[in-house]
Amino acid sequence: MPFFQLNWGSIHYELSGPKRAPALLLSNSLGTDLAMWDLQTSALSQEFRVVRYDTRGHGQSAVTPGPYTIDQLADDVMELLDSLKLPEVYFCGLSMGGMIGMTLAVRAAHWLRKVVLCSTAPKIGTGETWNTRIDTVRKGGMAAVVDGVLQRWYTADFRSKSPQAIESTNQMLLHTPVEGYLACCAAVRDADLRETLSGIRLPTLIITGAHDPVTTPADGHFMENQISGASYLELPAAHLCNIEAAAAFTSELCAFLKA
Repeated sequence: MPFFQLNWGSIHYELSGPKRAPALLLSNSLGTDLAMWDLQTSALSQEFRVVRYDTRGHGQSAVTPGPYTIDQLADDVMELLDSLKLPEVYFCGLSMGGMIGMTLAVRAAHWLRKVVLCSTAPKIGTGETWNTRIDTVRKGGMAAVVDGVLQRWYTADFRSKSPQAIESTNQMLLHTPVEGYLACCAAVRDADLRETLSGIRLPTLIITGAHDPVTTPADGHFMENQISGASYLELPAAHLCNIEAAAAFTSELCAFLKA
């Protein structure tokens, strides 16, 4: 398993696809790891050099003392790309990963060809909501919030018909290091990127789940209106639309990146 030793610790990543193909970086959501992209990786690897990584505090990447910031997590991406000697990539991030993408699109636009912002918003939740979740996990571990998270991430219909996908997500959540999760909760809690969106000048695709209670279609349309030339796509899914509507997600993502 590939790891890079960065300034703050090791970051776990995986590469797939032709070495000379355009690079595509995938950034995971809060409480998951690079495996959340399993349903996309095979198809994307036909056209792209796919780079998946575990965000700091998640998966097999190092857990450093928190709280973290979205700027800090964006710096990690730039350090990883520099280590991999990738001067330009396509970027696709979901939820927290989308916030990282927004930040990179403003601060390091020269590194990105196009950006895809999935199931995300420039401001997610309220301080009170996040503080309650942080307290709950600090007291009861990840198991204390998993059921509620799964209900927000997938529609009831999908949960009933796709037990394997639900169990896979359940295991990702349960295996997320508590301290890393709490530190990233703080990063999302404290981020407010609404005033910076108009600074994004890159070709941008916004993908939203029609039934997402976390980052709603209204959030997606807000980003669409703030980012000049942005495209908007709504899928029949809740928060993890890349899993619940995997085929449509992958097809639309490929079409946008190759256009």
